[in-house]
Amino acid sequence: MIPFNKPYLQGNELTYIAQAVSSGKISGDGIFTKKCHEFFEKKYGFKKVLLTTSCTDALEMAAILLNIQPGDEVIAPSYTFVSTVNAFSLRGAKLIFVDSYSNNPNIDPVAIRNSITEKTKAIIVVHYAGVACDMDAIMAISKEFNIPVVEDAAQAIDSYYNNKPLGSIGTFGTFSFHETKNIISGEGGMLVINDDKYIQRAEIIREKGTNRASFFRGEVNKYGWVDIGSSFLPSDIIAAYLYAQLENMDIIQTKRISLWEQYYAGLSRLAETGVIALPAIPAFASNNAHMFYIVCENINVRTGLIQYLKDNGIYSVFHYLSLNKSEYYLTKNESVDLENSDRFTDSLLRLPMFYELELEQVDYICSKIIDFYYAK
Repeated sequence: MIPFNKPYLQGNELTYIAQAVSSGKISGDGIFTKKCHEFFEKKYGFKKVLLTTSCTDALEMAAILLNIQPGDEVIAPSYTFVSTVNAFSLRGAKLIFVDSYSNNPNIDPVAIRNSITEKTKAIIVVHYAGVACDMDAIMAISKEFNIPVVEDAAQAIDSYYNNKPLGSIGTFGTFSFHETKNIISGEGGMLVINDDKYIQRAEIIREKGTNRASFFRGEVNKYGWVDIGSSFLPSDIIAAYLYAQLENMDIIQTKRISLWEQYYAGLSRLAETGVIALPAIPAFASNNAHMFYIVCENINVRTGLIQYLKDNGIYSVFHYLSLNKSEYYLTKNESVDLENSDRFTDSLLRLPMFYELELEQVDYICSKIIDFYYAK
């Protein structure tokens, strides 16, 4: 069976974990957490980064930093994972879901503009599959209405919009290092802070509402409870695993891109017949090869293809269910139809993508997809 995903050891993960343990400090903000912070700030020019236990936690920190209150409206794509909006729902926000493009699961800036009211307090964008949203159009809306933007860049490490690193453009960027991502630590995430005015409070929120970080820098002679917060910082063991992956980022990315390109080449002729659609990469976006997906004709065809691939030793999965149709959302809101989001819910299929996948296996997967359609 070719799995959908497989976590891996790339180099020094176990060595660094042992070093973290032997250092005598495996709680948060140890030596490897600092190394990770320095890596991201130097490589991508992020103003300030803070590792978190998950991208979900990074999003929760963003919601707290923006002082989201009950009744505030937050605009977000419907085609995303629940973590994107749950962080804001926890603060009492009213979620305003908007549609994707017809050829791309990313949020449509026109739909954002049409949804803004005097109650709008944040715009959340998701760089689906690591492919950039149209950030010039989105940031123009942000500037016009003075509404902060949070980039959910969970899938978008080492990806760019017009040569700007994703996560560096909005007020905040949030990243994931879950085992299904390009760079992994099992669980784990990161908050990127692009506005100086939020840095000090972010450190406090991350440290349970205390000014502990300032204390350890010698800026205050004691620390105490000064704000709301939670324990958002990860163990240094997680950071040790992550740092070993970061050291090999270029190797990992080169392999993933080669796999992505092999999929694209192998399925292009089938796509030309119109029975599937392949990922669309806008000219302003780079491709970090986070995933490879196809869009089928409808849910029945996709269900049949999933079973056919499984019968041939290949595990493929559908992805998000439109949040505007979710059980929880409908307990508090009326149903709305978002044509493109609903279509991707029914038709998008993710294919196996992980570092140890071989090009020959990609060829086999492509051949079985082609066989399925020609056998119909």
